[in-house]
Amino acid sequence: MSKAELACVYSALILIDDDVAVTGEKIQTILKAAAVDIEPYWPGLFAKALEGINPKDLITSIGSGVGSGAPAAGGAAPAAAAGGAAPAEAKKEEKKKVESDPESDDDMGFGLFD
Repeated sequence: MSKAELACVYSALILIDDDVAVTGEKIQTILKAAAVDIEPYWPGLFAKALEGINPKDLITSIGSGVGSGAPAAGGAAPAAAAGGAAPAEAKKEEKKKVESDPESDDDMGFGLFD
């Protein structure tokens, strides 16, 4: 990722965190305050990319579907729709929590630069 892309991403995240609408002008204002010089098309490009979506929902829901054991597209989805809510409840019960032992990751007997 280039310096311009990173600067625009960080500027957009600052605006999103402050619940301010992400516009090209506001991204440019943050970049000027940080003394970051980029091509003038980058702020507008990022503002246009975030237009019409809720970035906070996008950021907070990134890990919600990963590793949930959900079937691949087209797998059991038609059967679940035909069967009602019973299969969905059964899947929730089958879900197991995997707890990691913090002591097992402490020392493996070698260092990064050994």
